Amino acid sequence: MPKSSKVTQLEHSNEHVTESVADLLALEAPMDYKSSQMSMNMAGGGPPPIGKPDISPDLEDGRPAWNSKLQYILAQVGFSVGLGNVWRFPYLCQKNGGGAYLVPYFILLILIGIPLFFLELAVGQRIRRGSIGVWNYVCPRLGGIGVSSLMVCGFVGLYYNVIIGWSIFYFFQSFQYPLPWSDCPIRRNGSQAIVEPECEKSSATTYFWYRETLNITSTIADSGGLNWRMTLSLLGAWIIVCLAVIKGIQSSGKVMYFSSLFPYVVLFCFLVRGLFLKGAVDGIAHMFTPKLEIMLEPQVWREAATQVFFALGLGFGGVIAFSSYNKRDNNCHFDAVLVSVINFVTSILATLVVFAVLGFKANVMNEKCVVENAEKILGYLNSNVLSQDLIPPHVNFSHLTSSDYAEMYSVIKIVKEDSFAQLGLEPCLLEDELNKAGAVQGTGLAFIAFTEAMTHFPASPFWSVMFFFMLINLGLGSMIGTMTGITTPILDTFKIRKEVLTVGCCIVAFLCGLLFVQRSGNYFVAMFDDYSAGLPLTLVVILENVSVAWIYGTKRFMQDLEDMLGFRPHTVYFYLWKYVSPVCLLILISASVVEMAISPPGYNAWVQDLAMERFQSYPPWALAMCFALIIVAMLPLPLVFIARHFNWIPDGSNKLSVSYRKSLTKEASTLEDETRFILGKNPSEAPSPMPSHRAYLGPGSTSPVELITNSTSISGYGSGYQTNPAPPKSES
Repeated sequence: MPKSSKVTQLEHSNEHVTESVADLLALEAPMDYKSSQMSMNMAGGGPPPIGKPDISPDLEDGRPAWNSKLQYILAQVGFSVGLGNVWRFPYLCQKNGGGAYLVPYFILLILIGIPLFFLELAVGQRIRRGSIGVWNYVCPRLGGIGVSSLMVCGFVGLYYNVIIGWSIFYFFQSFQYPLPWSDCPIRRNGSQAIVEPECEKSSATTYFWYRETLNITSTIADSGGLNWRMTLSLLGAWIIVCLAVIKGIQSSGKVMYFSSLFPYVVLFCFLVRGLFLKGAVDGIAHMFTPKLEIMLEPQVWREAATQVFFALGLGFGGVIAFSSYNKRDNNCHFDAVLVSVINFVTSILATLVVFAVLGFKANVMNEKCVVENAEKILGYLNSNVLSQDLIPPHVNFSHLTSSDYAEMYSVIKIVKEDSFAQLGLEPCLLEDELNKAGAVQGTGLAFIAFTEAMTHFPASPFWSVMFFFMLINLGLGSMIGTMTGITTPILDTFKIRKEVLTVGCCIVAFLCGLLFVQRSGNYFVAMFDDYSAGLPLTLVVILENVSVAWIYGTKRFMQDLEDMLGFRPHTVYFYLWKYVSPVCLLILISASVVEMAISPPGYNAWVQDLAMERFQSYPPWALAMCFALIIVAMLPLPLVFIARHFNWIPDGSNKLSVSYRKSLTKEASTLEDETRFILGKNPSEAPSPMPSHRAYLGPGSTSPVELITNSTSISGYGSGYQTNPAPPKSES
């Protein structure tokens, strides 16, 4: 008899044996996890009977498994650490108080990030299904959570791979010296050579991005046709993704060894190189100088919560899909904390790198400003517009420093107060250049600001190749998780060959992605980024939290975790899941709706004649498209709820893997043997089996005695499970 058996524990007690049996089999017994839907794949009682090998669930149902714990951790890190860590977090940090921004970010990481990440890891590992199967199993009426999650993954994957395509284009363009975005192109006008006006009005890197790369139109209504270079880059990106995920985790797991680790090598190389650049320390100091007065603003906390939310990949289904290939006794609590900390440290590391490089760029631009304005002052001195007496005697125009220019500028401004504006002199403050450099994010940071900084590096092509190869790997890690979040639920639900499904998804996605490689495609990328994921994904995670904490029951979930992990998670998780996280998420979604309502829907269009961006409102058809993205992503939630409520569709819980059936049989037979041992009955004296519809062991079952003694119906589990179970009653 296993030592952990309740029968053994009560064998020497003073209570009557029938009371022990009743306690063992009662629905509200301390070991009520036997009636838990999420506990069905848990082996019951102890070691298997002698003569029967302990078959792992991975072998029982043929479900793939990670080759090692390292491979799994790298997959989760690769999925959560993406492009946003490099080009979104540094911008938010600079915008929202510098080092002070880290305080609300870290607090919200503790309150909503780690608990919800732990929750997704736990349900995926426990139920061993993709997002659709997991939420069908936890609460059938909220089964639309998985479908909405899958649709958001689809929307995000469509435009996210376009960014990888852009990185591929820049990667191959980097194999030349000088870099093609180092200087403005020269246009020949007869015998006269002139600088391209659009480039002269902006900058070489800005011109290369908008004109040479995107060849962008001035409005979203003007498609401009396909950009063939971007089309080929997108095709290459989808081929890479397809090859990485075609064999499931068998192929993607091996890719993760490189795609997850290589970005850290590049970031450390950039950090070491950046620290030796002039002005790097100024950039880092500017970044981490706390602005405490900004930290208390609600906008800062809202943006910090949003960044925490998306940085960990919550709600996408990739986290659940990856964890579903784990052993069921894996310590997912440790994984949740580890991956969250790695994600946070990576964001700080990327911020150090970005602002070290941008500090160098700001220093270069400030020196250029000083030189240009010093030449203006010399011109005014030679034309007697300014008197030589205004120039301090220690100033040497041959070696003019920023401090010398600042002193000269202040004197001239005071003396020539009335006519100073006509001189056209600029203050050339390093602080202004740092603010200007840190005010860019997203594609503006990666393809304009950072590329411009790298043109001033020695051996600039090498650093450019490294940088864009890093972006490709960061994007690839996130795309592998996104594709796994799409394919795993489909493979769990339908019997389709993995390779056929993967290739089919990639082909369809490439054809849909042609929308983003038109000349106006960048505007659609911005549209999908703003509307396809934010609101639907926040609602998905709220419902995930509610379905586990309030419908399934927080106490029951904690018990399941104790059975699975071998220890009970800290009580703080009970209150975080039940109260804190739902309240924080409700505040976040309310703030997001308000922000969306007060912000005019529109996009930043590149105006070729002015060589600058200008905000434009969406035309009616584009506005309808924005709201359609939100509605389509959230539509499965009410549709599935209504359909399940009126029993128009099956609840989906009958689609169990073989491991569920075998572990359930093993669990029930162990308890049956213990019951017979206590009662002293032979198998022939055992109660007669009940009808097969009592095979379901969920919380909706009413008679655990009938349920456990029903060995006949359990062996015929496939047919007996067709009856729709009642949804779990909250035990919180």
